[in-house]
Amino acid sequence: MTTILTRRTLVTGAATGAGLLLSGCDRLIQNDSVRKIIYAEDGIHGSLQRALSSHDSLAKEFSPSEMSPVFRVNGSSNPNKPEYDAHVANNFADWKLRIDGMVNRPLDISLAQLKSLPNRAQITRHDCVEGWSAIGKWQGPMLGSILKAADVRNTARYLIVHCADNYHNTSPYYVSIDMFDAFHPQTILAWAMNDKPLTVGHGAPIRLRAERHLGYKQAKYVMRIEATDRLEGHYGGHGGYWEDHVDYDQYAGI
Repeated sequence: MTTILTRRTLVTGAATGAGLLLSGCDRLIQNDSVRKIIYAEDGIHGSLQRALSSHDSLAKEFSPSEMSPVFRVNGSSNPNKPEYDAHVANNFADWKLRIDGMVNRPLDISLAQLKSLPNRAQITRHDCVEGWSAIGKWQGPMLGSILKAADVRNTARYLIVHCADNYHNTSPYYVSIDMFDAFHPQTILAWAMNDKPLTVGHGAPIRLRAERHLGYKQAKYVMRIEATDRLEGHYGGHGGYWEDHVDYDQYAGI
C-alpha cells in the first residue's frame, strides 16, 4: 500500500545529530597511508564520531554576505536519460519521489507537495573531496520529518538514495547515510539553491543536503529513498558509487 504525502500526514520536528571535524584536503587523500586511515571501514570513523560528538552539534552556517559568487557544477551535469528529459520538459510536474523499503507507509511525493511542506533554509559550506569548497544557500523539508511520515521501521539502519544519473555513463549514482544523520536537522531534501529552484546542473528537482558530510554524499537528481538494514546487496555493496569504485569512506563525515 502506498500513502500519498499531504501536509496533514507530515510529522515535523528535528532529531539530534553529531559530528567530528575531518578534512577533505586533496593532497592528503592522494597519500596512500592517509587514504588507508580516511577510507578504512566506516565503522571506525562513524563510531568515533558518535562517541566524541554532542547530540546538538550542527555544521557551521554562514551569512548571506559570505555566499560564494560561483557555486561550481560538479559530477554529472545532466542525467540525459529519456525519463529524466521528459520530467525536465514538463517542469517536473509528474515527477514523484519514492520513499520505500523498510517503512510501514511507503510514500510517493510530488515536487509541489515537497515545496508545500515546512521547509528549512540553511547557508552552509560544501566541502569536496577534490579539495575545493563553496558556500551556498539550500532550502527544503527536513528528511527526518518525511521519514516519520513514512513510519520508518526501527530495524532500518541506512537509507539508500537512488539517483537518476549514471555517473560517466557507467554505474547508477547512489549514496547512503545512516539513520542518525538521516534525522539530523540539517539533512534536507533541497529543491532550491540560492533562493531559486535547482537547475539541472545542480541536481533538479531535488538533491540531498547532509551538511555534516563531504560533497560526494550530497546526491543530485534524487528519485528514490530506500530504508534498509544493510548495505550489502545494493549495487556494489559498499554504500555509494565512490565507495564501490575507489574505496571512499561510506561515512564521509566532516
